[in-house]
Amino acid sequence: MIVLKLGGSVITDKASPETVDETTLDRLARAVGDADEPLVVVHGGGSFGHHHADRHGVSSTDGTRSADAIREIHAAMGQLNDAVVGALARADVPSVPIRPLSAATRDEGLDLSVAPIRGLLDEGFVPVLHGDVVGHAGRGATIVSGDALVAALAPAVDADRVGLCTGVPGVYDTEDRVIETITDPDSVDSLGASDATDVTGGMAAKVETLAALDRPASIFGVDDLSAFLSGERPGTTVE
Repeated sequence: MIVLKLGGSVITDKASPETVDETTLDRLARAVGDADEPLVVVHGGGSFGHHHADRHGVSSTDGTRSADAIREIHAAMGQLNDAVVGALARADVPSVPIRPLSAATRDEGLDLSVAPIRGLLDEGFVPVLHGDVVGHAGRGATIVSGDALVAALAPAVDADRVGLCTGVPGVYDTEDRVIETITDPDSVDSLGASDATDVTGGMAAKVETLAALDRPASIFGVDDLSAFLSGERPGTTVE
């Protein structure tokens, strides 16, 4: 079982609002179509959710009580989810959408309803989730990132492997070399936030989230997705 995250910076042009990188998305979808293991796919917000969330001042910590803001962010993510599910379907992947606004809530942690996801997996489907706005106790609604969903899903579906496909080939050190293995995020001086608009914390948040898992996870680039799906550990392994 694999939990795979497709980064928003990979499948969209994060500098151009609501723009899908169709060439890259189709390429990734074909790689997923060649996978032999069952999997759950999660994708980021890219130029769809992040720009709307930033405009409304909503992040993973700052909430909103505006229904208009919730609808706008969720609708934008729905458009991107449709594009991802559609690309996977064209690659003969039995993909089906799961919308976190209706399946998750936050309090001290993330409460994700996993029974429907497990049920779909049992029937041979590939659930496709995405970063979204969700209800948050005491804060109205906040953003749940794709990375947070990955962290919740991996133990819930008993994933053997976790992979994050990003716009870079791994986590760089201060001399721009890919770090093969990270066991302590605090020891990596090069970690920083994304240059483009990102309300979920950038690479540092990814590494910290993956480090909390009880299984190794890989951060790698587009060129290495097929290698990861075939069982290799490209890019950076976070343990």
